[in-house]
Amino acid sequence: MDRLYKYVGPAEIRLQAWSAAPGWRIFALSDLERWIVEMIPEREEDGSVWATFVVDCDEVLRVADRHSEHVACAGGDAVLAAGEIAFSEDDRGTFEVVEITNQSTGYCPEPESWSAVRAALERIPLVHPERFTQEMIFRRCNRCSGTNIVKDGWFECGECGAELPGAWNFG
Repeated sequence: MDRLYKYVGPAEIRLQAWSAAPGWRIFALSDLERWIVEMIPEREEDGSVWATFVVDCDEVLRVADRHSEHVACAGGDAVLAAGEIAFSEDDRGTFEVVEITNQSTGYCPEPESWSAVRAALERIPLVHPERFTQEMIFRRCNRCSGTNIVKDGWFECGECGAELPGAWNFG
């Protein structure tokens, strides 16, 4: 069973999320196409569509506008994965995933959450990369409680300089 990630971000963002609609549940390519047509007024210059995503507890992909919070996309619930995702249309007019990350400071999911993402994408089915195209490693500082993204293997808190734990510690 994949890890269940509870929201660990600021309380005020969680409270604001209650007034937002949860992300669209994507069960099939037609759901994704409808969401893009109905909810995304403009695409990027290259034609791609970026979104906030979560994989909910039912193992379903949910998407929302890229500027929305992950906790809002999840309807305030715990998730199996969270991050950002980019869709692009191929030559046949079918969408595929071209970029995907686990970047969510609200849930701080591990790179291992990819297994839940892969299962949700394959159920649609949606062509996708083999892994996250950019993987984040999150750690909470034991000294100041700051949320950190570990870069280049430097396990040092960006706020207070303390050494960060080697293992994920948001649970």
